[in-house]
Amino acid sequence: MEKDNSLFDIPAVDLDAPVEIHPTAIVAPGAQLGRGVVIGPYSVIGPKVTLGDNVRIASHVTIENRTTVGARTVVYQFATIGVVPQDLKFHGEDAELIIGEENSIRQYSNMSIGSESGGGVTKIGRRNLFMVYTHVAHDCQIGDNIVLVNGVSLAGHVRIDDRAFVGGHAAVHQFCRIGTRTMIGGGSIVVQDVPPFCMVQGDRATPVGLNVVGLRRAGYSTDAIRDLKAMYRLLYSENLTLEDTIKRIESEIGDTEERRTFVEFLRSSERGVCR
Repeated sequence: MEKDNSLFDIPAVDLDAPVEIHPTAIVAPGAQLGRGVVIGPYSVIGPKVTLGDNVRIASHVTIENRTTVGARTVVYQFATIGVVPQDLKFHGEDAELIIGEENSIRQYSNMSIGSESGGGVTKIGRRNLFMVYTHVAHDCQIGDNIVLVNGVSLAGHVRIDDRAFVGGHAAVHQFCRIGTRTMIGGGSIVVQDVPPFCMVQGDRATPVGLNVVGLRRAGYSTDAIRDLKAMYRLLYSENLTLEDTIKRIESEIGDTEERRTFVEFLRSSERGVCR
């Protein structure tokens, strides 16, 4: 069912490659650099930063505070990674940012460390694409194989599950959750949770259908898509409460992985789902 997402070039694994630091770059004492790390001109790496094997840092990048960047991740020009949160409640606590392997972080992206109110950790999974001017605020939890298109802004404490796609210049309200394999339309303002496998768009974002094209491309079976269409219909076309929707889904749809994912999301929603 899962297909590889080769959306960007990832450095080849070369454990014998030397570390390359441009003469104009500043790497503070205490920074930990893996094998084959490349740091470009005028970049600044702070004393609490850890860069995994074969990480590539372009020119004019700043990585600071307690930040870990996973192996084979590429960070492009003028990105600011591990910066202090834009949160008036932040008072200098020793929070951190953890970035997984094989991410592509494009120009002018901005990622904050966590805060005390959110557990102190902003966490990003692997093989994600953060396009130009994307913003990941404090305490966000980002899964794997996710695309944030140019100008996407995530407020604090946002959670995005695996393989979601967030269109250009969309904004997501704090504490919202975006489910797996969702598609958020460009320019959307998301103020409530977006159920898995769905598409939303607009200000404020409302459902516009099931992500059928994405599901077919990912190899979901006809039966799985049929069941997801039935769950979508119960949620959005039957005028049911969320509790009654869950009861109907569990009584009418077979026990599949897709049903469990959908129901778990509805049960755990704290902000309510987009309607």
